[in-house]
Amino acid sequence: MPDHSPYARRLREIADALDAEPQQIDDVLTPHPDTLDVIRNRHTKRGQFNHAVPEVLQLQRRIRRYNADTGVPHGDIVALALDTWLRAKGYPPSLTPTNTTAT
Repeated sequence: MPDHSPYARRLREIADALDAEPQQIDDVLTPHPDTLDVIRNRHTKRGQFNHAVPEVLQLQRRIRRYNADTGVPHGDIVALALDTWLRAKGYPPSLTPTNTTAT
């Protein structure tokens, strides 16, 4: 009789990994908990993000208005929106811990 224990072990590992993944939240637009941690960390290194977007979408005006209504910084609005969309499309970041020491 063939030994199927390596396959069973691998299936248990896969099941455990799937259980460790955050479950879908009711609202698909809810930011990922890891992304929220990055955004909240005041030591997160930030970079400029410039892209030409269609003016007719009024993205800059809408971002300014959302910022005025909620107090969420412009960069955080863009980061949260893009990260949520890219994750939904199957492109999560490979977040690796970095040494962030205050000097």
